[in-house]
Amino acid sequence: MTITAAMVKELRELTGAGVMACKNALVETDGNQEEAIEVLRKKGEATAVKKSGRIAAEGIVYTVVKDGKAAIVEVNSETDFVAKNEKFQTFVANVAEQIVDSDAADMDAFMAEPWKLDASKTVKDELVSQIAVIGENMNIRRFERITTDGVVVSYIHAGGRIGVLVEADAPQSPVVEEALRNVAMQVAALNAKFVSQDEISEEYKEHEKAILLEQIKNDPKESQKPEKVINGMIMGRLNKEFKEVCLLDQVYVKAEDGKQSVAKYLEEVSKEVGATVTLKKFVRFETGEGLEKKEENFAEEVAAQMK
Repeated sequence: MTITAAMVKELRELTGAGVMACKNALVETDGNQEEAIEVLRKKGEATAVKKSGRIAAEGIVYTVVKDGKAAIVEVNSETDFVAKNEKFQTFVANVAEQIVDSDAADMDAFMAEPWKLDASKTVKDELVSQIAVIGENMNIRRFERITTDGVVVSYIHAGGRIGVLVEADAPQSPVVEEALRNVAMQVAALNAKFVSQDEISEEYKEHEKAILLEQIKNDPKESQKPEKVINGMIMGRLNKEFKEVCLLDQVYVKAEDGKQSVAKYLEEVSKEVGATVTLKKFVRFETGEGLEKKEENFAEEVAAQMK
């Protein structure tokens, strides 16, 4: 029987196994899909199917910086126990090393790339293999790269719970790198949304204004104030909010006086190195942010597995 690309594609979607594994299983079973699934299961290639429904919201964030390039990636696992596993961490490190040199524009393109350590497999194939070996559902959730003529540094917090990249137009120097690492620690701690107010869209501003207006309308005292006063209150609160979400406007966490902004701190660094240090971009990944986490009783989970 002729094994078509459509048959391989369908089996792959059903099992999560690699392309060649699916093709070989179909050849072995003369195109019988159900028997091919059993073949893949017996070989461990379809182990991911059983696990794909489980929520993978733990894991780690990993960064790589080299030769003016940087990459940050989040890879998820089901449990924190596996996230601390050496095999899992080695896989994540290898993924990050591949991403920093990759040209993939999105996750689909990256997953289809040949695996750097074994070109006979794709990244997706290697992920499926690792799921089978480690025994938990895993997911390469997201990544981002930075290529710069300036300086880029990384910071990892709490063993990979949070990862940050910071890029600046600045001369290469230990002083600059230390300063940017301090800024990266700031990003990890205070979770800025923007570098500066210049990045804030009008749509975002109007959305925040509308929320503040509704808050005032729902306050019996404030809602009775003149429109001009209300508008002033909204702008005052908006500016306060922007100072909290814009990195350059935030109070620098290491400031001795508790007042110096990140922008003022970088001005001091610029004077020290004799060149302007201009913050361009930052990326912050926090493991599992936005993902639903499955809460299970450990004793109940063990009992369920023994049934």
